[in-house]
Amino acid sequence: MLINHDTGCALDAVVDLLNSSPAGAQSAVGDDGLPDVAALRAFVERHDISGVGELDEGDLRAVRELRERFAQVFDTEGTAEAAELLNALVAEAGTTPRLTDHDGYDWHVHYFAPGASLAEHLAADGGMALAFLLVAGERERLRRCGAPGCGRAFVDLSRNRSRRYCDGRTCGNRLHVAAYRARRRGAAD
Repeated sequence: MLINHDTGCALDAVVDLLNSSPAGAQSAVGDDGLPDVAALRAFVERHDISGVGELDEGDLRAVRELRERFAQVFDTEGTAEAAELLNALVAEAGTTPRLTDHDGYDWHVHYFAPGASLAEHLAADGGMALAFLLVAGERERLRRCGAPGCGRAFVDLSRNRSRRYCDGRTCGNRLHVAAYRARRRGAAD
């Protein structure tokens, strides 16, 4: 599946946002990866989100609410329900597609309106990125980690849609090692 730079960046931001949730197992269960405005600013910088001014507690609340709405899109069973959720999300964000070339990137489309809040920006760009997957018939690429107790979100961009874990070096490897040890114990009995 071909995903352009901006769509990839928007999907990465959505996944990171989802995994900052206490339910997303960012750190210890129950910890919020966005505990304060400083963490929100770090999120903006980590994802190089353009056009973001000063942030305050209102922005933090709005982004946390948006995080829950994105979680609903990931966790819904049906495509029609996901489409309905995405339609509402991008409509409320005041989506205004416009061409831009900034920060050394060639021409690309931004979906957020000039002067949009951070939550509106994320809702518009992230919502459209998720909508592109839905339209391409690729909604099943929106996944939760298959490792017991993990539940982190990820977008499976593997060619054959076979990715099962948020990170093959941690969750996937841990399960493979556990299975190997169980087989060895079984062979020794």
